[in-house]
Amino acid sequence: MFQNFEVSSNPATGAPRVAKLREELNRLQLDGFLVPRADEHQGEYVPLRAQRLGWLTGFTGTAGAALILRAKAYVFVDGRYVLQVRTQTDPAVFEIESLVDNPPATWLEKNGKGLVIGFDPWLHTLAETRALKAALEAQGGKLVPVQDNLVDLIWTDQPAAPLEPVTIQPLQYAGQEPRAKLNILSEAVEKSDAGATILTDPASIAWVFNIRGRDVSNTPLPLSFALIAANGEHILFIDKRKLPIETEAYLTQLTKIVAPNLMESTLAQLAGEGVSFMLDPALTAEKLRMIIAQANGTVIEGTDPARLPRAMKNKAELDGSRAAHERDGVAMVKFFSWLAEQPAGSVDEISAAQQLETSRRTVGEMFQKPLEDLSFDSISGAGPDGAIIHYRVNTDTNRKLNDGELYLIDSGAQYRDGTTDITRTVAIGEVSAFEKKTFTLVLKGVIALSRLRFPVGTRGQDIDAFARAALWQYGYDYAHGTGHGVGSYLAVHEGPQSISKRGAQELKTGMILSNEPGYYRPGEFGIRIENLIVIKEPEAIDGGDIAMHSFETLTFCPIDRRLIEVSLLNADELTWLNDYHAQTRDKLLPHCSEAEKSWLIAATEAL
Repeated sequence: MFQNFEVSSNPATGAPRVAKLREELNRLQLDGFLVPRADEHQGEYVPLRAQRLGWLTGFTGTAGAALILRAKAYVFVDGRYVLQVRTQTDPAVFEIESLVDNPPATWLEKNGKGLVIGFDPWLHTLAETRALKAALEAQGGKLVPVQDNLVDLIWTDQPAAPLEPVTIQPLQYAGQEPRAKLNILSEAVEKSDAGATILTDPASIAWVFNIRGRDVSNTPLPLSFALIAANGEHILFIDKRKLPIETEAYLTQLTKIVAPNLMESTLAQLAGEGVSFMLDPALTAEKLRMIIAQANGTVIEGTDPARLPRAMKNKAELDGSRAAHERDGVAMVKFFSWLAEQPAGSVDEISAAQQLETSRRTVGEMFQKPLEDLSFDSISGAGPDGAIIHYRVNTDTNRKLNDGELYLIDSGAQYRDGTTDITRTVAIGEVSAFEKKTFTLVLKGVIALSRLRFPVGTRGQDIDAFARAALWQYGYDYAHGTGHGVGSYLAVHEGPQSISKRGAQELKTGMILSNEPGYYRPGEFGIRIENLIVIKEPEAIDGGDIAMHSFETLTFCPIDRRLIEVSLLNADELTWLNDYHAQTRDKLLPHCSEAEKSWLIAATEAL
């Protein structure tokens, strides 16, 4: 099993660990220290060694930060984790703040009078550092980089850095040779008037070199840095112990390979020789800017040149994604047909998640396309646990799927040809009319986005409201984005594309996004329906003036008909749903057993 359901944190450890950290504050004459949920690469998934926020506070979510002061301590989380953080941290030690409405920089701008705050420049981006520095200086305070991370100084059994093997991503799945990608990036660097850029996001490095790794859970990343030069003299900073003979031979044809512990001196030497560096302020660690500045080098701010081309999937990547989703749909049918046969109360959240992982493994073997990993730990929430947006079940919280409740399962898989992410909410027995009503309103949001046509230049923030409109009509909403980008056997959360109130990136052909509105009643139930969608080329509309983008749905799995209040759907919505179910049946039925076929036919019957 890829998933581990053991309890991974204990609120009781927060007090003694914070006390130890405060001893370091006193030694260094600091008033406070910032602990973000980040590593040197600023990624969502970080190795065990870098999970400092979880170790210190008990909070294990994938986004957040802590500010430890001499007398008080704060944990900052977004709307997905409000319920989780309260159960994982000690309220006598930590106060909870909003990472969105009152992030550390904003908090310090209001409350940081005269404070001297330490920070690890490897764990904060240029943009974050600039905001923190400005906030403190406006209050007569100071932001001070530390030589050694204070958490590392007190974490006596901190895990070692990962050294997992790096593999080559076959061209049949990547769709483009790395030399062609490197040329695109070199041209982008040259256009920025820089001599080189530093790729700090391992997903960009994996994409450009057509390599994958296993340094973190869920996402096949080889943790590394890369210098992409305008003149083609590239450098990959990676530990050679990660490189099997074949992989090393492959990479040496594309780039010079240098040990990570030589990166600082290498960059300083190049900066001293006059090489200017383009750095992405939203992704690059402040430490890299400091290294260049100390060598009297020049920094030009720009965006990671790999992010946009990586997000716009080519034909091979899209074909792979379609195939991966079809197999994943078969696995979902196996799971739900099994669940339908289990008596209410006989299955719990852990056994359900395990059964789904087993289904994916079985289907992977059947198609000879093995399950490489889960794209994230399954969110398996029954009844009130479904209302915890990023709930992660463990042996302490494990709950039965009881009669008369909703069950929400948000899960995904990593296959060599594609990354999947799907959420379904199903009824266990008969549920209330209110739950059916809100489920149908969420479904209307899914359908609204699925059917949407939109002009070139449209951004994610321009269409977010379409998914929320049906809920808004009744005074409801949800505290998360509507859609995130998804990689190609890479990160399940990929930028720069998103559908959200802050989604400023223009939506372009080939981008894969999730479509996942929801509704949550804390302490009662949660509803989310999620499909992945891909942006199609603009096409002319009969009688129209301009060509319009549209979405192709990649995910195929029945939506629980028992939860749909048909009277709330208009004719177009009902047609979309029936067509979707007909396609789902046609695609998946040939790969199902007789029992699974019976379930699938019933689950996709027209309404």
